[in-house]
Amino acid sequence: MTTDAGSRRGDRPWAAFAALVLLLAALAVAATLSASPARSQGESGPRFTGVASCAGSTCHGRMEGDGIVVRQDELMKWQEPSTPGGAHSRAWAVLNNSRSQFIARNLGIGDAARAPMCLGCHSDVAKAGSSAILSDGVSCESCHGAAGGWLASHYAGIGTNADPDREMRDKHLANLSAGLKKLEDPVVRAGVCIDCHFGAAGEGQFVTHRIMAAGHPRIAFELDLFSSLQAHHQEDDDYGWRKFGSRGARTDHVQMWAVGQAAALERSLALFQSRRGTEGIFPEFYFLDCHSCHRRIFDQAKPVRTGIDNPGRQIPEGMPPYNDENLIMLAAAARIAAPGLADQLSTRTAAFHRAMAADRATAVKAAAELGQTVTALKSAFAARSFTGTDAFALVDAIAAPAIGDRLTDYSGSQQAVMGVDTLLNSMVSSGRVTIGAAAGIRADIDRAYAAVKDPNAYKPTEFQAALGSAVRAIRALR
Repeated sequence: MTTDAGSRRGDRPWAAFAALVLLLAALAVAATLSASPARSQGESGPRFTGVASCAGSTCHGRMEGDGIVVRQDELMKWQEPSTPGGAHSRAWAVLNNSRSQFIARNLGIGDAARAPMCLGCHSDVAKAGSSAILSDGVSCESCHGAAGGWLASHYAGIGTNADPDREMRDKHLANLSAGLKKLEDPVVRAGVCIDCHFGAAGEGQFVTHRIMAAGHPRIAFELDLFSSLQAHHQEDDDYGWRKFGSRGARTDHVQMWAVGQAAALERSLALFQSRRGTEGIFPEFYFLDCHSCHRRIFDQAKPVRTGIDNPGRQIPEGMPPYNDENLIMLAAAARIAAPGLADQLSTRTAAFHRAMAADRATAVKAAAELGQTVTALKSAFAARSFTGTDAFALVDAIAAPAIGDRLTDYSGSQQAVMGVDTLLNSMVSSGRVTIGAAAGIRADIDRAYAAVKDPNAYKPTEFQAALGSAVRAIRALR
């Protein structure tokens, strides 16, 4: 945990140190900007300054995390090798490995490290244009926003007036106005992450079924869990004051999870209605339940049914259903957090699944109506504070028969275990469950993760048993 600067700001030695930091930071930014002109997105877009502009030893480039306000080792954590926290820094580098080149050969797109189909998500190209530094991978600015408008202010430091707390908060608000992304807002964060982690209309930001058939991993996303894996900061009192205006404030992880589920489905439905919804004369199979087609085929005298009943999908046998992994989680969240919209979600979900068995025009119309409900749910979740009681209730809802019986595909089951994992972690961070008690449940959650690790080995009944064991253990802690 970083030192609480609030207890030290009144000390004269700290003020002298702050003045020194301010001077060194000013010299660092001047050197950076003079050595490397700011790059722009197109003719008039926001300027990207590159990872090097964050790397000063007085800023985010230190080797140890003991800064006064922020850790200051954020760059090192962003670059950690072979860890989830370093995945963004490696995003472009992986395009040079044998697997990526194999995928590129199958697709006939040449060098993966130069292919527009890949660079949209594996670099800053989609946001910084041709001036992106490919070796930066997915850089700081890809998530935090092009820094050209706010870098100098961000470097300027704090503690230069009589009320450094207020100055720190005001500076953050000013930086937001200048283009810094408000990633503490779950709706903003979801919008930033989903472009690559779920899909977008832009060039190179949509993993089609054809790309997956060539060898690319299936896309999966859960906002709060992925955020935790990528976190390069700690939520101390300074963070709460800067981001939320209160020293006791922290990220609402349950809210982050719920908003993430709604935002992912909202994006999925929007893309389905667009040109992304078809590939030639075929539907874009990316949107469909993988296991509705990818399962064993039997050709013998005795008939063998390969489908699995799913009460949430009212479609004829043999019709490929929409991949409803996020719909399943939303159905659980809506009953607890937005009951006024829960019945509408259920009605429009059923109508959408039925429409998928009709024709594209009918399905697109039903998707638009369902999307309206999902957008309303996202807004309701974003406006609501979630309690520890809500977290327990959501775990119960995910494991309830009305939800659990719909977990017939590994993608929905993957969302369920990530959801339970996120909710358990939120109970720990809020103090409702001890770290030791949560650790005792980890084996059950790990078994559930193992059940969805390999889609070819997925067995719904075994997954439901593993998840059920974890849920019962969590309920015992209520």
